[in-house]
Amino acid sequence: MAKNWAIAIGINQYEYLQPLSYAKRDAQLMHEFFRNEAGFERIFFFSDDSPDIGGKSTRPTRTNLLRVLRQLFETPFMGAGDNFWFFFSGHGIRHAERDYLMPCDGDPEDIEKTAISINYVTERLRRCGADNVILILDACRNLATRAGEGIGRQTAQEARQQGIISIFSCSPQEYSYEIDTLKQGAFTYALLEGLGIQGQCATVERLNQYLNFLPKHSIKQSWVIILPTLKGKNDL
Repeated sequence: MAKNWAIAIGINQYEYLQPLSYAKRDAQLMHEFFRNEAGFERIFFFSDDSPDIGGKSTRPTRTNLLRVLRQLFETPFMGAGDNFWFFFSGHGIRHAERDYLMPCDGDPEDIEKTAISINYVTERLRRCGADNVILILDACRNLATRAGEGIGRQTAQEARQQGIISIFSCSPQEYSYEIDTLKQGAFTYALLEGLGIQGQCATVERLNQYLNFLPKHSIKQSWVIILPTLKGKNDL
């Protein structure tokens, strides 16, 4: 029987960036879906106030996130038919032609030393040995400045090369929106709707079809799924 593991990260409160309203809740809802509906065996959850595990903090600082990426993926622990999911909801920044995730202590004035390169994340994830690695990024949310291209293009290219399924909340030219009436990010709301339709979106291809069928013009946002050529069937 296939194993399913996940990391879910959601950050509202930043030390050097404007706060977000629903990133933490989006990650909590993904965590609940993985645990209660999908029956995942292990989920590593990091948020503003997630509890310590084994005496170790799960606050989404750069040190804590790098620790789990370093320790968990040191040697392969999954195999054929297995799936590993990585979900991040928070700020993402493009710097010097590279894409970065911003931990809660990430400093936009010192990105290379305080942020986490998405290329490093995908390289570590690929080490787990699972047939399917699914990278889900809702990391293009509104920053104080809207100048320049958002994250996604470089990450998509490298993820495709590494055989990682990548799901982005929006294209590099767009921004991912939070909707007060939903008390959720628009992307995660649509993602959970697609995943929860009684197995209708049990493959990445079906999820892609579902997300692209939804009317998106009202929120000016379009999600993107990158499908590499994999040995597995891309089952979710």
